[in-house]
Amino acid sequence: MRDRLRGFLCIVGCLVFVALRGATADAAPPQDLSLDRLDLKDHRGRLWSLGELTQGLDPGSEVTSGDRSESGPGSMVVVAFLGTECPLAKLYAATLAELDRDFRDRGVRVVGVMSNRQDSLQKIGAFVDRGKIEYPILVDPGNRFADRLGAERTPEVFLFGSDGTLRYWGRIDDRYGIGYARDAATREDLRIAIEESLDAEAVSVPVTRSVGCIIGRRRPVEDRAEITYAGQVAEILHRRCTECHRDGEIAPFSMADPEEVAGWADMMAEVVREGRMPPWHASPEHGEFSNDRTMPEAEKEVLYAWAEAGAPAGDLAKTPPMPTFTTHWQLPREPDRVIPISEKPFVVPAKGAVKYQYFKVDLDNAEDLWLEAAELQPGNRQVVHHILAFARPRGSGGGLDAARGFLVGYVPGARHEAWPAGMAKRIPQGSELIFQIHYTPIGTPQEDQSRLGLVFADPDEITHEVITSSALQTRLNIPPGDRNHVVYATSPTIRESALLLGMSPHMHVRGKSYRYELDPPEGSGKRRVLLDIPQYDFNWQTTYVLAEPIAMAPGTSILGRAVFDNSASNLNNPDPLATVRWGDQTWEEMMIGYFHYAIPIDRRRAAVGQQAPQRQSRGQSADDAALAARLTKFRALDTNRDGKLTKVEVPKDLWPLFDNLDRNGDGVVTEDEAAFGR
Repeated sequence: MRDRLRGFLCIVGCLVFVALRGATADAAPPQDLSLDRLDLKDHRGRLWSLGELTQGLDPGSEVTSGDRSESGPGSMVVVAFLGTECPLAKLYAATLAELDRDFRDRGVRVVGVMSNRQDSLQKIGAFVDRGKIEYPILVDPGNRFADRLGAERTPEVFLFGSDGTLRYWGRIDDRYGIGYARDAATREDLRIAIEESLDAEAVSVPVTRSVGCIIGRRRPVEDRAEITYAGQVAEILHRRCTECHRDGEIAPFSMADPEEVAGWADMMAEVVREGRMPPWHASPEHGEFSNDRTMPEAEKEVLYAWAEAGAPAGDLAKTPPMPTFTTHWQLPREPDRVIPISEKPFVVPAKGAVKYQYFKVDLDNAEDLWLEAAELQPGNRQVVHHILAFARPRGSGGGLDAARGFLVGYVPGARHEAWPAGMAKRIPQGSELIFQIHYTPIGTPQEDQSRLGLVFADPDEITHEVITSSALQTRLNIPPGDRNHVVYATSPTIRESALLLGMSPHMHVRGKSYRYELDPPEGSGKRRVLLDIPQYDFNWQTTYVLAEPIAMAPGTSILGRAVFDNSASNLNNPDPLATVRWGDQTWEEMMIGYFHYAIPIDRRRAAVGQQAPQRQSRGQSADDAALAARLTKFRALDTNRDGKLTKVEVPKDLWPLFDNLDRNGDGVVTEDEAAFGR
């Protein structure tokens, strides 16, 4: 079932905080670790003993007073440490449910344990209800049970045999690790350990590396700590993190509650130290960007010291206020118009690959709409991988060309980035919107009804139209096993003086690196590197916004250079034996170097209006007037101003004319072809 798990991982955008425990795969379990008692309450207050947990599962078991009886065998028990907000724990909770169903009749019982200080009873109850979890979920106050077993992460599992001895310790399977997420496990470690134990065999791999979030323990707090949450840490987090770490946003937990933040202190220190948070992938050697998320070393040291001191709160009355955000949106203010993408919720099946879904909305706009900002918002982040919105003439029909007509997108890790004052995107009058949604099943049936929020700009205040184009290469042929397959692409030539605003590279899971270069008109200078991403991350598809727009003269092109890793060393690779070509699904590939630029609107309008007089001065008034009218129509349809038309941009009643003008049959009509067609 491709994309199911990667989809949810991408939604949280590498905020999974994956990490590894210190154990090695060939280590032996602790000799003295056993499970002889269990006295923990679930979130409803029921006290569970080991005897109550195992009773009735094994006909030969004898249990007394909640402990294992020495007079007979008990049932095998899987103890799984979980967390309500750890994305991997959420995913693996369903896997544990499958194991519980598969092995319950064979004398195996699964029990989840919540040891995080930040996991309240209310959160645990919601975790159980939303996941429809039937196996017991127990609460470990003060992380005493986790300390007793030496648990470090969520999820982390311990398999105890019928005699209470430890049989297996570590991960559930190998689907996840630092920087990768497989479509399916190559080794189901816990399942194999259970099977081997039931067959009275030695467990072939008794210890594996645990992957997940650090358990948020209650630690001794350093007396008179100089660095506290209220004193220094909150200000750093507000500036660097709370944009995503707030209710309803992509991060797995909110930073509004100091106790919540304290529970994640060790995990935050780890991911910051390893450079995984805050997420930023551009090389500092090329370009300066207004949305650079790089955290200064001084701020990192503050977080490290705070976590080491036990996450002291300080005087919470002096905590700086949280930043102000638009409720439920990344937009600068409440949207002027909210458009449901589908008329009713779309049902996403529990399993299987779901074809891209397309939805159409007629804007019924009698005049151009200018957008200061727009945001696509998934209704169900667990199953929505991406959404793309395109504007096209009403009733034009046909498919979508990803390089043209693009309006706005929601992709893993994307944030709303504002355009400079006076710049806006235009939706031409008489447009309809086409939405493309990629859904990824997660193991249970889900529903989604996503929406688009539009913030309109005052047309009288607009000086520049923002246009999205791309350096696009669809002819991909990536050989099996190739670790460094290089692909180049060149954008359409910029036909008017413009300002480059930002860049948004897009590849799939074999994407390794991406570089943008500016190629000026011939004879006017050398190429220059605009953006270099040495380690592309599919989970963070960032728009890199230039700190200062770059002027582009007519005749300028943007060059893209992508490197793909189709080898087994790429742990994200679905199939290193496959020849990979262009395709929609994640196991296929794309090479798109989106870029965003702005054109002065008065200059563009003047250029169109001057065409007829120039032609008439040559004494060819009739023919040239017709040509001018044709070129004016051409430019009116050419909504992204790239000097080309595809059928996406042309009304259906003009398709026969389009086919006649498309002399080389490449599906594109250039301005030269339109002029020649007279």
